[in-house]
Amino acid sequence: MISKEELCAMAREASKNAHVPYSHFHVGAAILAEDGRVYTGCNVENASYGLTICAERNACTTMAAAGRRSIRAVAIYGGGRAGDAAPCGACRQFLLEFVRDLEHTPVYLTGASGEILTTTMAELCPYPFQSFVPDA
Repeated sequence: MISKEELCAMAREASKNAHVPYSHFHVGAAILAEDGRVYTGCNVENASYGLTICAERNACTTMAAAGRRSIRAVAIYGGGRAGDAAPCGACRQFLLEFVRDLEHTPVYLTGASGEILTTTMAELCPYPFQSFVPDA
């Protein structure tokens, strides 16, 4: 099993590939999938800000493209202090699609300080919007 420090280091490494000509705010994410594989992503900005892709969604779509559908843990690196790059609302909702256990899926937030803030998807999304399929 990969440690939270290793997952955070992978997120930090991914942040180096960020395309951030406007904000200059490098963010990286690393997702540990249920099968133990890690998928990384970085933020990719666009002059039309609405088209910007966050690091978390970038990593998640890479995971999905590889055929994985369940997140075991997420690490996000950005800024100076832990929590400076907490996921935005869109990323929180996006990640929810792939989290099976909100209470026990850790989210590690880290930055240049090296501190790691540990939270869970349940704490980040206390009242999640989830689609339910009615009983047939």
